[in-house]
Amino acid sequence: MPHAPHDLSQDTARLVEIEDGVHAYLQSHSGWCVSNAGVLAGRRSTTLVDCTATERRALGLKAAVAELTPHPVTRVVITHHHGDHHYGASLFTPQATVIAHEEARSANLLDGLNLPVIWPEVQWGAVRPMEPDVTFRDRLTLHLDDRPVELVHYGPAHTTGDLVVWLPDTRVLFAGDLTFSGTTPFVMMGSVTGCIETLEQLAALDPAVVVSGHGPVQDASVIAANLRYLRLVLRLAQEGRAAGLTPLQVAQDADLGEFADLPESERLVANLHRAYHDLAGGVRGERLAIPPVLRDMITCNGGAPLRCLA
Repeated sequence: MPHAPHDLSQDTARLVEIEDGVHAYLQSHSGWCVSNAGVLAGRRSTTLVDCTATERRALGLKAAVAELTPHPVTRVVITHHHGDHHYGASLFTPQATVIAHEEARSANLLDGLNLPVIWPEVQWGAVRPMEPDVTFRDRLTLHLDDRPVELVHYGPAHTTGDLVVWLPDTRVLFAGDLTFSGTTPFVMMGSVTGCIETLEQLAALDPAVVVSGHGPVQDASVIAANLRYLRLVLRLAQEGRAAGLTPLQVAQDADLGEFADLPESERLVANLHRAYHDLAGGVRGERLAIPPVLRDMITCNGGAPLRCLA
């Protein structure tokens, strides 16, 4: 049964100043396809970190940037290949150069405009998949005036092509979907074990501020919370495999403890599918068949379609 139309009048988005020239663009809902962005405003130009999912939301981001600074957006850094973080790039190109990890570019060229297939009821508008102009393998340093902005890839984690944006002088981290703030993490397209390893490296940076791909700005405690959740997923998967249970059976009986009240809890079963793959020695980031995982998530969602508020 389709959901009632989302009341767009209830949506709010706002720029939150983290430090001089560095802002987080936070949207009103966590969860499916409503993502955060970052705005790095320099003396001559502006760099975005991600750029939302729909034409309407990208136009909202564009208006917020125009109110903040007169300097044009010349670079858009994409944290990974999921469309809710990059469809809006089409509203900033060709004036802006799009930068991503090489695996994110490859995955996006393969996926195309896939989110409207899952959520055809959403008003996506005139968006298209990003095709990055610049890619890198391990690390790339940009400059915000005289400040270094480090783009770092740690390996398959949330996806195969995640990057973080790290401002080392002030320890500000834009983590993309390597961290979820106030909502359930999702690693079906990457690796549970890989994400745990990546988060351990991010924790070692000791960031003062973490901007997650979804949800409120936090400090390094958000990394610790995501680590605890993923270690729980891994333990549940180990126990489930040993007992001969399916990921769905494990998810339906799981005690999530401190994470029981997180929104989008149906993501647990998708994460378990990936954890089973990891534990069986599967290749990190190898593509899993989406339809059966999606069916399991719908089952865990009480039989209701996954609600997208983009």
